[in-house]
Amino acid sequence: MDEKAATSAAELQKTDKLGVIEQTQLLLARLMEGGQEDNDTCQALDKLTKLLNDDAASINKTKSICDVLDDICVDTVLGYLDMRQAESVRYHAILTTSAYFKAAGDKGSRALQTFFFDRVNRGTYDDYIVAFCVAAAVFPVAPEPTIEMFLSEGFLPSLDPLMRRKWKSRKVETACLDMLNAGSMHPECREAIRKYCTDWLEEVVDQDPEELSKAIHSADPDVQETPGSISMRRHSRAVQTLAAVILAKLKVGTLKLPDKPLPLRENLEWSKRHSVEGLAYATIQPTVKEEVAHNPELLKTLVIILGDAPAKSPLTYGALSIFMNLTRYQPVQSEEEKKMNQLKAYANAAGKLAAPNPLNNNEHVADRCKRVFEAGVVPVLVTHSRHGSSASLSLIISIIFSLSVTTNLRGQLAQQGAVNLLIAAWSALPDTDGQAKRTAAQALARILISTDPALVFGGTRARPQNAAIRPLVSILPPDPAAETRDLLPSFEALMALTNLASTDDDTRATIIRVAFPEIEEQLLSSNHLVSKAATELVCNLVESVEGVALYAEDTPKAANRLHILLALADAEDEATRSAAGGALASLTAYEEVGRGVMNRNRGVEIVLGLCSEDNEDLRHRGVFIIHNMISYEGEAGRLSRKEIREKNGLEILKTCAKKSRRSQVVEVTVQALKVLLEED
Repeated sequence: MDEKAATSAAELQKTDKLGVIEQTQLLLARLMEGGQEDNDTCQALDKLTKLLNDDAASINKTKSICDVLDDICVDTVLGYLDMRQAESVRYHAILTTSAYFKAAGDKGSRALQTFFFDRVNRGTYDDYIVAFCVAAAVFPVAPEPTIEMFLSEGFLPSLDPLMRRKWKSRKVETACLDMLNAGSMHPECREAIRKYCTDWLEEVVDQDPEELSKAIHSADPDVQETPGSISMRRHSRAVQTLAAVILAKLKVGTLKLPDKPLPLRENLEWSKRHSVEGLAYATIQPTVKEEVAHNPELLKTLVIILGDAPAKSPLTYGALSIFMNLTRYQPVQSEEEKKMNQLKAYANAAGKLAAPNPLNNNEHVADRCKRVFEAGVVPVLVTHSRHGSSASLSLIISIIFSLSVTTNLRGQLAQQGAVNLLIAAWSALPDTDGQAKRTAAQALARILISTDPALVFGGTRARPQNAAIRPLVSILPPDPAAETRDLLPSFEALMALTNLASTDDDTRATIIRVAFPEIEEQLLSSNHLVSKAATELVCNLVESVEGVALYAEDTPKAANRLHILLALADAEDEATRSAAGGALASLTAYEEVGRGVMNRNRGVEIVLGLCSEDNEDLRHRGVFIIHNMISYEGEAGRLSRKEIREKNGLEILKTCAKKSRRSQVVEVTVQALKVLLEED
């Protein structure tokens, strides 16, 4: 470290001993002074970011440090978003800007708009560059005020004469197009850009700069071009490329994309960020999805680009968008939704139904998912999930969700860190982002259904394993925001919880404490698959002391739970009867539960019904329950034996012994018969 850098670092350390207002003032003074090394500027921005984040999080503050940031200070901070600053400085500046908007609220939005329009109204090239760079950079972190700026009367039309000037600033053009590129992500802004900017954007794309250069020289051979920001050339190749990307965004969703996709190798010859963004929009088209997915070299290149991209950057978001487009399954429609869509199609197209593109069917998507996985994307997604924005995290979750559909990829997803990624993402996302949280939980459920928890969570380390429980429980109830109820998340969550509940008593106790009321709701589901999955989960939960207590206590709730379990043992679905029988086989080891079975109307008949099943596993459960009940000591055992005899239990057990072939079933049946044949 040289002497100047060491001095700057020492001065920054001294600010830690001051109050927050004084620290803020000192940092702002250093940033306004300028002339520092980039590393020093980044450090100052980082300290200011921390102060702003702390200010936003504080609930007992008497004064906000945002009161210190007047228009000049805001101008200074936003000025570090200028494209002429070093990339590292711009990256740290956007973090500071984001923290400022979070802390300042409406005041920050007003300050942004004041800054922007003051710069635009000055009308110099320098002011245009800064204003446009700031708008492009802050669009993702402060969309509402930026959208207002875009849609303000007269602003977008004013860009036409600016971009059609004979003498041009390449940096102004690039900054302007960067701003439009960011704005075209929003539907209203995209429509306004389409209305006011399409003509000149097409001119930028179509114009050949080499031909114009030759024409100028033929008219005046003495003209000398310079490589600076002002040039006789109308538009540089980079500007044309960026204009083409914006036009592609404007066309998506409103115009049919050409059947022949863009040459992918040429796309990647563009500047990296713009080529990735262009490809992100191109991969909305099914034919492009297929071409990208079947190009292993290109997929690996995209993985490398994503791995090298800075967190929270447009490049990261663009690369993630490509992988999401490649792996995204079409939403599942209910029969009612299919009929409604058919009716709409008939109404809109005189009965001509547009057939869905076969390249979007599940078979093609599953193949693309496999190819994306093989390109090595998952470890890179895990890394980006730790430092990414909420928007990037949602894309990562969507990609993992799609990959988890393929059963034979789930174990490898777990090995590569997807489980920890999903648990952390579910915890990190705010409750307002409910859909992303549900998607993360469902992807987690799918992986945990197909993997051994002992391998995923490292054996008996209960804490990380228990961390998966709350995300799974969150999707047991139906999605309150959905128009139609989708039972698949509930079903998959129950199966994953059942797998976890097979491990140890601590996990079972946690599931009971966190989720049992909701599990009881699913026991009564009208869907037999959901009811069966909930019953199988209960069968595992009653292996713990806490699970037994739910049914053995002398309370109306416990009695009602036992009533439901007996009803499930008599359900139409065989798998449900088996799970309920397994739970009763564990529970009737306790006399209190056996008494409850006898006290319940038809309780003994239901158990004897299991003994009469054709399925030997069910008969095994039934005779095990009977053996438990007739083996109680004292009055409870005597009453059990008496009632079972009266319900034709001897004959039923004799028939069971004759039908059974497995030694375990025959042995317990014979033991039960011996006890019943003895005199009380």
